[in-house]
Amino acid sequence: MTDRQRRTKILATLGPATDPPGVLDELFRAGVNVVRLNFSHGDPSGQAKRAAAVRAAAQRAGAEVGILADLPGPKIRVEKFAEGKVKLKAGDRFDLVADPDAPLGDVSQVGVSYLGLPGDVQPGDVLLLDDGLMQLRVESVEGQRIVNTVLNDGMLSDRKGLNKQGGGLSLGALTERDKELIGIVAKIGVDFIAVSFCRNAEDMNEARRIALSHGCDAALVSKIERTEAIENLAEIIDASDVVMVARGDLGVEIGDAELPGLQKKIIRESLARNKVVITATQMLQSMVESPIPTRAEVLDVANSVIDGTDAVMLSAETAAGAYPIKAVEAMARICLGAEKQFQMDTDFEKAPRNLERADQAIAMATMFLSEHIGVRAIVAMTESGGTARYLSRFRSNAPIYAFSRHDGARRRMAMIRDVFPIAFDSRGLAPREAARDSLRILRDLNRLTPGDRVIFTSGDHMEQHGATNTLRLLQIGADGKAEGLGEL
Repeated sequence: MTDRQRRTKILATLGPATDPPGVLDELFRAGVNVVRLNFSHGDPSGQAKRAAAVRAAAQRAGAEVGILADLPGPKIRVEKFAEGKVKLKAGDRFDLVADPDAPLGDVSQVGVSYLGLPGDVQPGDVLLLDDGLMQLRVESVEGQRIVNTVLNDGMLSDRKGLNKQGGGLSLGALTERDKELIGIVAKIGVDFIAVSFCRNAEDMNEARRIALSHGCDAALVSKIERTEAIENLAEIIDASDVVMVARGDLGVEIGDAELPGLQKKIIRESLARNKVVITATQMLQSMVESPIPTRAEVLDVANSVIDGTDAVMLSAETAAGAYPIKAVEAMARICLGAEKQFQMDTDFEKAPRNLERADQAIAMATMFLSEHIGVRAIVAMTESGGTARYLSRFRSNAPIYAFSRHDGARRRMAMIRDVFPIAFDSRGLAPREAARDSLRILRDLNRLTPGDRVIFTSGDHMEQHGATNTLRLLQIGADGKAEGLGEL
């Protein structure tokens, strides 16, 4: 890495385009920090093979790469058509049939996957199909049959998604299949589990209980993609480890005009509540088929970075696109360019008072020093990664090097902006010895040179979670050793 290390993290969805030999190695060289396994597609055994391939490729690259398992959630879809697709015309009647034995669809009707849909709609509601490309107005509900009028011409094909404009569908976030998959991904050993279509904090709490029952301590990601989630945003953020702005279904439910402002609000609220945030969906969509992004896409990614998102995500661009490596390279370039324009405006007058945890207080003090006296790096000894996350919530020009002996903690920190995890076993070392050894590692990696000032944080008992209670301001001397540490 150079002085211009990319701070914003990149997620890449795996799929057929990333399966050929050598592609994962190229993705990691291009800058992928976390990979996403989309359990809406493929089978669990295939995703488990991809996860194993990720671990092997990351080891070859010497990189800390996290794995995110994305649960399908209660995605409502139309069922299949007799001929695969139909052409609908505005003004025509088209029925949705909530019956498991509904016949194959035709130009007049099609089955739906959510059998409770008739109880959630009423005349006048607008239903959006295929990400809003097709629109239906509900005229009446007749038992299991929803009678609609088609509002625009278009094609509708098998298994396209269905949303209700404005939200209001009652189905929960975790299906029985999702609950089974949590047990499966626990065995795979993923680092993050994404809960699709969450409505409230209890959806996240339920997912956490199920994960813990399987011995899984993966970080939980709440995907904000329903109107109800916006209404309960604060409680969902508090119940999550990571928050994802899932702009696809969210944009369909609330409308495109509201989406930009809500994206900024979700990012802002997540950072204020000390949570990690991802911006996702169609960020470089044109690169599914094109080797270069559009200017609008460049601006979209850059604005997310400038707003402070921790990570940006690629979906079809890497999973099924023609140029998965170029898409990651483009994302990395855009992030670097946007970070040059990022203005640190931390207002310590508005920072939280009455902090309950010593590690949060140390993080605030560290960032105050970093902003006011200038340091080359911040070095954090951490067990779970909590200290690094707290540090990263206060933006600084100084990179945060998070030293941890736990593989899972380092991979989870791969999602956090400004944080660079490094393997380090502090067991049996006094804080002074840990400082000496960690700074030596950074000097060997050419991250530090004589004259550089460093802030070092640790705990008196470094093998305990949440034990960070010490801050040291050090300077690298002419002999390469840290001044202020005696014999070090």
